[in-house]
Amino acid sequence: MFRKLTEEDFAVLRKPLESGRQNPSSFAAILILSIFLQALMFFLTYIVAADSSLYPNMEIIFVTHLIVTSILILLSIIYSIPAIYMKFQRLQYLVTIMVSQNLFGVFFYIAALFIIGSNRLGLNVSRESLLFFTFVTLLFGLLIFIATSIRFYILLRNGRYQKGSKKDEIRGGFETKSYLPIAIIGGVGLVFVIQYIARNSYMFDINVIIVILIGPLLFYAMLFVLPEQIVILYCKYRFDSFNFNNKGELNPMGRKGA
Repeated sequence: MFRKLTEEDFAVLRKPLESGRQNPSSFAAILILSIFLQALMFFLTYIVAADSSLYPNMEIIFVTHLIVTSILILLSIIYSIPAIYMKFQRLQYLVTIMVSQNLFGVFFYIAALFIIGSNRLGLNVSRESLLFFTFVTLLFGLLIFIATSIRFYILLRNGRYQKGSKKDEIRGGFETKSYLPIAIIGGVGLVFVIQYIARNSYMFDINVIIVILIGPLLFYAMLFVLPEQIVILYCKYRFDSFNFNNKGELNPMGRKGA
């Protein structure tokens, strides 16, 4: 699908790399910080949020997520070592994507599910109701990812990410309109969450409700940025200009990837 697009069609995506915000050393610092943050979020999710929760199959979720998080922490340590991440920049970026999705998306979403399955809001929910809620919210997440991916491809195909393209009113209007379907899907998803809580709760704790809403919201936000992360990873494999040389300098455009 992207084979018909040239290096110039992805040029704007190099800006975070050109600014230094997404160079290997910056990612290394982020990965080191993520080691402690993932450990903290695991504790908050499975000890604090999961306390007195009746969510189905919590043991399986705990073990699976523990294995995944442990692997990501190990990879974070490995790809924060200069001798390794300069040689394997593409894999470092892939690890960064997985860590960010786990840290800011998966953890908050699972924590929200556990809280809904507890008695903090006096929710009167069954196993079937919790599974239905999970299925519907995941479905909205899938729709957001698909809609965002389609929007992103259309922008690329229409040259919106070519170097020198003007961010004028025409492009701004186009992008604003293209956000509308995604915003509708996300909005409907959040309305579903609110209605679910309102129908099944006889208590009102604004702090707990905010936590429950933030979980799916961050989960959807991370799915929204995931297509761009995947495309940049694709560019790192296809174009050498999305990678850095041994001196830490971004390679110039016009060179094909290894």
